[in-house]
Amino acid sequence: MRLLIFISSLSGGGAERVTVNLANHWALKGWEITIVTLRRQSDDFYALNHAVRRIALEIHGDSGNVIVGLFQNLRRVLALHRVLRRIRPDVALGMMDRANVILAIASWGLHRIRAIGSERTYPPQHPLGTLWERLRYHSYGHLYAVVAQTDKGAEWLKSHTKAQRVFAIPNPANWPLIDQIPFVNVNVIVGNMSGTGRKLLLAVGRLSCEKQFGLLVGCFQSLAGRHADWDLAILGEGPLRSQLEAQVSEASLGNRVFFPGRAGNIREWYECADLYVMSSRFEGFPNTLVEAMACGLPVVSFDCDTGPRDIIRHKVDGLLVSPGDAQELTATLSQLMGDENLRQELASRAVDVQMRFATKRIAEQWERLFKEVRVF
Repeated sequence: MRLLIFISSLSGGGAERVTVNLANHWALKGWEITIVTLRRQSDDFYALNHAVRRIALEIHGDSGNVIVGLFQNLRRVLALHRVLRRIRPDVALGMMDRANVILAIASWGLHRIRAIGSERTYPPQHPLGTLWERLRYHSYGHLYAVVAQTDKGAEWLKSHTKAQRVFAIPNPANWPLIDQIPFVNVNVIVGNMSGTGRKLLLAVGRLSCEKQFGLLVGCFQSLAGRHADWDLAILGEGPLRSQLEAQVSEASLGNRVFFPGRAGNIREWYECADLYVMSSRFEGFPNTLVEAMACGLPVVSFDCDTGPRDIIRHKVDGLLVSPGDAQELTATLSQLMGDENLRQELASRAVDVQMRFATKRIAEQWERLFKEVRVF
């Protein structure tokens, strides 16, 4: 089986992590895997198996205006078309919306190649702009299939694009987690807590608007007095770092709320935490939530349109909260922070995600799709 995967980059992110996990899994099965990116290879965050072929087109960057944008995207289409003609994969798989569009156009006329698109978020929560939305609507009809992460995402694609075949396949849980750089010493925080009886509330994600970490900090501010033995750490980087740090400083929580940055040794952080929280406004299928549960953490999350509700079994292995309801999130966190038995009860069942979303099981769903489009 020759598989080519096209994605913008392999820098840190959920889609990038899924791409690498699946590519490594199939490489170990003896498949010929090629990963093509727009960004340079030196930007890669995740480690690939040595058997995976890596091609970096190095045609990336923001466009200054519409004309420059059209020219840049034409270059990307032509460059990918040349790679497809040279590699001649059985399947070419796009990862994320714009990559899907470019792949759909680049694969025109290459009838022996089965081009498949893959949405990595819930589309209505991530609008592309008028031009890209129109391109997605029409170009998806030229793909052999399009994959969503959830049933609700699949229904949206059926209704809002010309995709002829739509499937729902969740993200795999990469287990056990493998450490990589950058290494962020968890003992900087947890070491200071050792032997003190202090506990850690953990969140992970890009420091950007959709993650609503400002709301989370506000909730923790309300809880800090009632739960004086708890601290909050938010792992990740992003444009809102300075704003969030200013919010923490203004609330006089500098010794209780921490922003350690992006960590490649995230497993250690999960293992040292006592509770995981997801405050996102929207998600596709959040890898960090699955990872936290796989590490045996009790979890609380806003009940987004897609993602958390497809992972958490409410009151079985985690708790779901009405989207955007800061008061309910605060109350739910307070309940769990004050009840160790409830935390342990939820955590004992959370580890089921290791089997529910095992890489082998999810990869087999992809393989059935490849067979359905008559690849083999």
